[in-house]
This record gives sequence, structure tokens and C-alpha cells, in this order.
Amino acid sequence: MPDEDPPATAPADAPTGEDAVPEPAVVPLTEPAGGVPDVVGTPEGLAEVVAALEAGTGPVAVDAERASGYRYGQRTYLVQLRREGVGTVLLDAMALPDLSTVSDALVGVEWVFHAASQDLPSLADNGMRPSRIFDTELAARLLGMDRVGLAAVVADTLGLGLAKEHSAADWSTRPLPLEWLRYAALDVEVLVEVREVLAERLAEQGKAEWAAQEFEAVRTAPPPPPRVDPWRRTSGMHALRDARRLAVVRSLWQRRDLEARRRDISPGRVLPDAAIVAAAQALPRDVTQLVALPAFAGKGTRRRAETWQAAVDEALALPDSALPSVRGPRSDAPPPPRAWADRDPAAAARLVAARDVVAELSAHWSVPVENLLQPDLLRRLCWTPPLPATTAAVDAFLADGGARPWQRELLAERLATAFSAAA
Repeated sequence: MPDEDPPATAPADAPTGEDAVPEPAVVPLTEPAGGVPDVVGTPEGLAEVVAALEAGTGPVAVDAERASGYRYGQRTYLVQLRREGVGTVLLDAMALPDLSTVSDALVGVEWVFHAASQDLPSLADNGMRPSRIFDTELAARLLGMDRVGLAAVVADTLGLGLAKEHSAADWSTRPLPLEWLRYAALDVEVLVEVREVLAERLAEQGKAEWAAQEFEAVRTAPPPPPRVDPWRRTSGMHALRDARRLAVVRSLWQRRDLEARRRDISPGRVLPDAAIVAAAQALPRDVTQLVALPAFAGKGTRRRAETWQAAVDEALALPDSALPSVRGPRSDAPPPPRAWADRDPAAAARLVAARDVVAELSAHWSVPVENLLQPDLLRRLCWTPPLPATTAAVDAFLADGGARPWQRELLAERLATAFSAAA
């Protein structure tokens, strides 16, 4: 389960100090109603769980715990489920990597998540694929709730306080401490009850169908394509301006990734981004110069100094023709909006008009701008709109870009009118 999310919206005129609205009183939720269940880690135990889940009733609350920041990748290490007639179940996904029988037992049953997009990919690796979902975090966003983390949503809907102190734990630890298991069980303890309150609010606000379309889009979303030049996301490399230093970043990043994958350790624990950037800035010519850098003072980093220096040497030996581009890989994305006024004033005018439309609808419906329409899709529409930009043409453009029917119904005609006025 993710950490507490940032606010879904952040109004500039939000009250502060003496004008701030006090947080509502909450009752701490400290213990699962049925106690902390034992972790199931055997095929026989799984078979019993599957039979119980199949005989249960109503939606099933689902959560998954990973070890981000500790292990390589986004593998699931613990799965929590709760269903009426069953209670809470904790499954050891290390001991039971194939959980497809759980999906088989729950075909047609609604799975309730909080931030489903974070859990679905790793659960799919374990064979768990829901046939329909309800996402309490996404529902909270559509309802315009200021805070959409699980603890905040539970407090708002049920008046209960949910602790989040173990959200960033290393869930690959075995055996798992009792306190961690209590936390994991509580994450699904009241999720179905939260879903009921949010569903009622969505219906009252006329957003139930919107939510259904959003949930289905999340459930059926394809895996993202591999990132082009993932090494360019190294934190701090914006300070590097020449291709040779970028080549050092690339070489160290790739060597670190291989090492992290081999050892099943988070890359940042193998070699921090700060060390990669420091080496790229200094361009050390031997191990002595490398370990003299403060970022390479750690015992583990120094122990593998020859490996890191070899990666630096490879980058320094590259011919100029093999160096990475300073500007980055080519992309079909529009240029940064700050450049539009000079490069295409008409597109800049369309963007201003479109943003006004989206902002007005966002305020009217109390839905964050980014949930009304993906910002990248809006920019693409404004940069290369269909010509002529009729309502039907704009609607088709949005549909091709993945916009849901409810979004297109709200936006297509208004955007076409705004484009016409901005011409």
C-alpha cells in the first residue's frame, strides 16, 4: 500500500493558521477484528483459502506489499485479502508465487483496491487478474477530496484512524514481524466499508458512471512501454552539460543496474545516484581518484570501486560518435509549453483557451484537472489539432488518445468552441 498521497488539489486560498478547519476526530484502528491471521505459505493452505474465498460473499478487499527501495523491481511479497464470510487472509507471495487459483475463485467478483494502478502490475506477475475493480483512491479524486491517501480517506469516510508507519518496510523480510502483519491486515480491514461510502457519494454527485469508466481503464491498462534511456532519470544529472559526462552517467547506471538485478537489491542501495553524478562531474582517471570523492566513501561503494572505475573508463574511452545526445532521445511529444509562443503562437493561444476550459470544469465538478483529462493528451491536442477542429474531430482525437467517454462528453464540444474563438 502506498504512503500517504499528496493532496489531490491544493487551492491557493486554502485556510491556514487560525482560519484552518480542524481535523475531524478519529477513533484509532489498532487491531483487526479477528486478530492478526497467520500467513499462508503452503499449497495446502492456499487451497483452503481459495475454497473459502469462493464461498464468501460480496466484494473482496485486496492489497499487496512490495519491497521498493530494498529489492530490485516491483515484486509482490505479501498479498492481503478480506471478504465477507472469510475474514482477512495473508498470503506469502514468496512461498506461493503462483496465485492464479485466487483469481479463478473470484471471477466476476469486484476487487476493492486503494491506488489499484500500483498493485495490479505486480499482482498480475503472480497470476492475479481481477475481472472488475473499485479503486477507493481514484474515487476520492473524482469526488474532489483534498487528501486521497488511504489513512485520510478512511478517516473521512468512517471516522477511523489508520496508522501508516510500516508502509515503506522491507516486505521481503522473513519471518515478518507481528507488528507488520497487523499493519498489513488493517490495510484491508475496512476497505469494503470505505468503498460503500464512496460509491454512495459518487452516485449522489452523478459520478458513478465516470468512476466505472475510470476503474475499467485502470484494470485494462496495458503495461507501459520500456522507458527510452532510463539512465536519464538519474537524480541530479541536470547539472551535467556535456556528452562525455552523460556517457559516464549512462555507463555507471547500466553497470549498477546489472549488479542490482544480479543481487536483487534496489539500485539506489548498490550505488546512490549522487555517487554516479559525482563521478561524472569529476571524471576520475583511476580508483584512487574515484574513492577520494566523498560520494564514494561508503564501505560497500569502496569495496566495488574497481567495478565502478571500469564503467567510468569505458565511457571515457568512447569515440565522440558513440556519446549520448545532450538533448536526449527524439520524441513525438510537443515541445515544452514555454516555447510555444515563439514557435507556434496559434498553438499557444489554443493551449491557454483549453486550460481555461478544463480549469472551469474542474472547479465546477470538483475534479482535479489531471483527472478530467491527461495533461499530455491536452497538450498534444492543442499542438496538432485535427483540422477543422469540429466537435466530432476533437472527440475522435481524444478517443484515440485514451480519453474516456465521460471526459469526451464534457470536453469535446467545449474545446472545439474554445479553439474556434482562439483562432
